[in-house]
Amino acid sequence: MSRPAHRRPAYHKINKDLFVLTYGALVAQLCKDYEKDEDVNQYLDKMGYGIGTRLVEDFLARSCVGRCHSYSEITDIIAQVAFKMYLGITPSVTCNNSSRNEFSLILDKNPLVEFVEELPAGRSSLCYCNLLCGIIRGALEMVHLTADVTFLQDRLKGDSVTEIGIKFLKKQEEKKYRWKK
Repeated sequence: MSRPAHRRPAYHKINKDLFVLTYGALVAQLCKDYEKDEDVNQYLDKMGYGIGTRLVEDFLARSCVGRCHSYSEITDIIAQVAFKMYLGITPSVTCNNSSRNEFSLILDKNPLVEFVEELPAGRSSLCYCNLLCGIIRGALEMVHLTADVTFLQDRLKGDSVTEIGIKFLKKQEEKKYRWKK
C-alpha cells in the first residue's frame, strides 16, 4: 500500500528546552569523565561529526536546496536555512579573507547556552558548543567539502559575540565514471 502523494511525512520535533537541558547534562557528564578540556572538546566534535554525517541527508531532503557554486553560497545556506531549520536562529555571515574560503557565522543568540550562566570552574578552555563545529564539518564532508570548523569567539568565555569560523580547505574530488559506449 502506498502513501497518498499529497501528504507530507510527519517530522517529530523535540521540545527545545528538553534538548538544551539534555545537552547541558551531557557536557556536565563529559567534564566529570575527562580531566582535560581538550578531551571533552574532541569528544563533542566527534559526536557532532557523526550527527552531521547523518543530518545532511535530512537537510537535503527537507530543504530542497539546489547545487551551490561558491563557498559563500554554501555558507549562506548553512546560516539561513540549516541553522533556521534545526536551531531556530539565523546567524550573520562574514567573509574573512580575499580568497573567499574563510567565513564566520556570528550567532547573536545561541540556543544551546540558554540555561548556562558560565563555564564550570577550572574549565576555561572548554568549547561548550563544540558539537556544532562537528555537525557542520561532518555535513560538509558528506557533500565532498573538507573544512576546518572552530569556535573563534564565545560569549561563555567573555567575548562580545559567539563566532564559528569555517575555512574551506579543498573540494574533495568526486569520482567521475566514464560511460562505455
